[in-house]
Amino acid sequence: MAASSRRNSAFARRRLPALAGALLALSVGTASLPGAALAKGPASLADLAEQVTDAVVNISASTTVETRGRTLPQLPQGTPFEDLFEEFFNRRGQGGGGESQPRAPRRSNSLGSGFIIDSSGIVVTNNHVIGDANDIQVILHDGRKLKAEIVGKDSKIDLAVLRVKPDPDRPLKSVPLGNSEKMRPGDWVIAIGNPFGLGGSVSAGIVSARGRNIESGPYDNYIQTDAAINKGNSGGPLFNMDGEVIGINTAILSPTGGSVGIGFAVPTATAGPVIEQLRQFGEVRRGWLGVRIQNVDDTTAEALGLKGGGRGALIAGVDDKGPAKTAGLEVGDVITKFNGVDVKSSSDLPRIVASTPVGKVVDVTTIRKGQEQTKQVTLGRLEDSDKPQQQAALNKPQPEADVTRQALGLNLSGLSDEGRKRFGVKDSVKGVLVTRVDPNSNAADKRIQAGDVIVEVGQEAVSSPADVTRRIDQIKKDGRKSALLLVANKDGEVRFVALSLE
Repeated sequence: MAASSRRNSAFARRRLPALAGALLALSVGTASLPGAALAKGPASLADLAEQVTDAVVNISASTTVETRGRTLPQLPQGTPFEDLFEEFFNRRGQGGGGESQPRAPRRSNSLGSGFIIDSSGIVVTNNHVIGDANDIQVILHDGRKLKAEIVGKDSKIDLAVLRVKPDPDRPLKSVPLGNSEKMRPGDWVIAIGNPFGLGGSVSAGIVSARGRNIESGPYDNYIQTDAAINKGNSGGPLFNMDGEVIGINTAILSPTGGSVGIGFAVPTATAGPVIEQLRQFGEVRRGWLGVRIQNVDDTTAEALGLKGGGRGALIAGVDDKGPAKTAGLEVGDVITKFNGVDVKSSSDLPRIVASTPVGKVVDVTTIRKGQEQTKQVTLGRLEDSDKPQQQAALNKPQPEADVTRQALGLNLSGLSDEGRKRFGVKDSVKGVLVTRVDPNSNAADKRIQAGDVIVEVGQEAVSSPADVTRRIDQIKKDGRKSALLLVANKDGEVRFVALSLE
């Protein structure tokens, strides 16, 4: 295996950017330890590594790309350089008239890791390891090479399932999936994979944290570990001390490209259902609620009158054709529990919904205007090709003409035809137009800008600047310290913004 191929590990493409800032190295003294303790050292992990190593594989993925020669620059007719350029490119084997000629195909190689979960030949790895490869080989620990076909892959949590045809006389070794939910920070784990193309490398460490969001996709819920993970470990297993896979190594955080003790693995609690669906259907069939959500911070919680501070997922938009609309969920509802699972923040909800079977009837607990209620929702199926606007269905009265007013650092006016034309606001957007924002105001800090439209104040519709000021005065009289605004941009996409009244 060429050294250059090792360096072209697919894992390099998944390396996260280094965190800003610098670490200050401090020199500290080391307490002396008893000689007996130093001599004994930690318990050996050799038996565990020997037990599972044969099920860990290397993945070699090759993509053949047709390349073409450079085209003749498009020069104006009659330019003095036209003949010169055409002669130059023709001498390099390129046809006249600027048309490129195909060159020899170029092969792009990537290396990664994987593991066998079924002795019939089912292999799990990362989606980014195989990419769009048209030639995939699974290399076993004993050196055997087996051609693999793709069963299915999912880019959202970066998983792929492959199938190889085993030799009946030499059965494959497989490893089971464990329960990642039982893992706690501080539990020991080992990683086995193909770092830098070396193959069969074992590293040990602990679970550093759970539930990490590294902003790589909508369902982030990574296990963080300090077990050494490097380029080429992508797709490899993270084992617990019982020899069960509790994570699939996927990404690292490193300023150098090598391990600095911050690696991330997809937990089996997330990966397991996806793997099963890929095996069964060749695709992932995720549940769909049909809402657009945002997080509930403490200011928003206070404006909504929620007890216990920020929690749950605030509905900022409801798809007109989605299950949530049919079930009676509304903009401004805060989802606190879904199918019996607590929704602690907005990032929890997409993951919980996606892992719920399509067509299942579930209880959704919400808080609406301070009152808890439960709705039953029949989940739809999330279609990757569908990108609905998921904005709220808002039927507000047409604005009446009104003079400009100021409130909360905002200049407000009625949404006239002139205002729509000036800021490019769509006809479907109803509310009160923001014409100017005080740069030193809380509204500016919350990124409200001229051209935005205030649709609701305190969860009541507004159609004129007078409505806005009247609602703000009432909210102050009610003893609230902040006001919750539903704000639409010029295209009608809405979000909630909590502004301080102090």
